[in-house]
Amino acid sequence: MFKISAFSRLSKVSLKTLRYYDQIGILKPRKVDHDTGYRYYSADQLLELNRILIYKELGFTLPQIKELLQEDISLENIQGMFKLKRSEIQHIIDTEQAKLVRIEGRMQLIEKEGQFETGQEIRVKADGAQSFFYQKTCGKEEDIPNLFCQFDQLLTTEIRQLIQGPQVVLWKEIDGKEDEFEFEIGYFLTCELRSFPEPFRLRTLPPEPMMATMAFHSNAKFDCAACVHLAKWIEKNNYQIKENELGRELYLPLTPERDAQFIEIQIPIIKR
Repeated sequence: MFKISAFSRLSKVSLKTLRYYDQIGILKPRKVDHDTGYRYYSADQLLELNRILIYKELGFTLPQIKELLQEDISLENIQGMFKLKRSEIQHIIDTEQAKLVRIEGRMQLIEKEGQFETGQEIRVKADGAQSFFYQKTCGKEEDIPNLFCQFDQLLTTEIRQLIQGPQVVLWKEIDGKEDEFEFEIGYFLTCELRSFPEPFRLRTLPPEPMMATMAFHSNAKFDCAACVHLAKWIEKNNYQIKENELGRELYLPLTPERDAQFIEIQIPIIKR
């Protein structure tokens, strides 16, 4: 048996916290000396304390932890909760990392303002009508990778066989929203699809006789600069953006891990 001071050193949990856990009934000492009032803990209570700390890491409140301890949840379930929490934290990290990349790109754009040259080729090309299998959703730019992960998980084997080419995103601004957009995310289909489950939709994208297009690697920190250069090109060459037609972005993974991908921006245009 260990006095509370020794138990505190072993567990690296403060005396104040241990006394509070005793007070609320989450971790009571194995024995209390009635003459001195000293609290004594056993070695196996380090494992009990570790489980309490695990629940705290998972975001549970102390009253919730008290209930969980009474339920005697299996180690397998605890591991499952940890994996879920790890996934949530990784998503936050990925989102913030994407923000850092965009900030870096915008800083470079500001530094080169007035003298910005990309060396990237802009092409005008036509596209015929295409069958577009998609889901309508709302979100921010950094949400797009996660939206496609959710989308792909719902696809059946039959639908996967009909998918053609890259991931496709159609953008539309939302009135009153500063950085949130309405997205149509999905894929072009190789042939007719007669039935499909919710929340998927199917429509035919109209033919576009002229689109200003620009392609680049997403890991080149060129994303935000691309739109600026494309806009300058449209203006300089006496074109204007076609009204009521959504701009498109096509994403083509370059690696199995999708760390790098090829992006093509497509803007429907007409001659002034």
